[in-house]
Amino acid sequence: MPAQTLSPLMPYLTAAGMGLLYYRRMRRYFGRQPWQPKRTLARVVLLVIVTAMLVLLACVVPHVAWGMAGGAVAGVALGLFALHHTRIELDNGVASYTPNPWIGGVLGVLLIGRLAWRWSQGAFSSGFGQTTQQASPLTLAIAAALVLYSLTQGVGLMWRMRALHATPR
Repeated sequence: MPAQTLSPLMPYLTAAGMGLLYYRRMRRYFGRQPWQPKRTLARVVLLVIVTAMLVLLACVVPHVAWGMAGGAVAGVALGLFALHHTRIELDNGVASYTPNPWIGGVLGVLLIGRLAWRWSQGAFSSGFGQTTQQASPLTLAIAAALVLYSLTQGVGLMWRMRALHATPR
């Protein structure tokens, strides 16, 4: 397919690709999940990098810093609350967990809704320089809450699984 015919389709293909990735992420909030320590460690490392990037963004775009800080505090609090309601099981030597689906699901839907609203208002149609000038504290607060929620969940799951394997049978 020539580049000229692919160009008008790029926003739709990008949105479809991001939707597929987000669907896969949302699926992890529901039902019993097998414990995969290497995947969880990789996710935690990636989320630490994303958190560092959010901190850097807060330094570069200071008008969003307080919103992001509030979102980060809310994300950690929600992560601890959800971790308290996550069921950890060891069945025939296979560890698994069942997360609370409502907290992660609501945060995910809230972020998607906010990004869709911003996109419909034309917030992402200009270049990167304009986008940082128009950065929304609410959108970045929701993003920070989701990232810190996931980071808290990942670290907490690693800690709880280690404690589960350490208990004598």
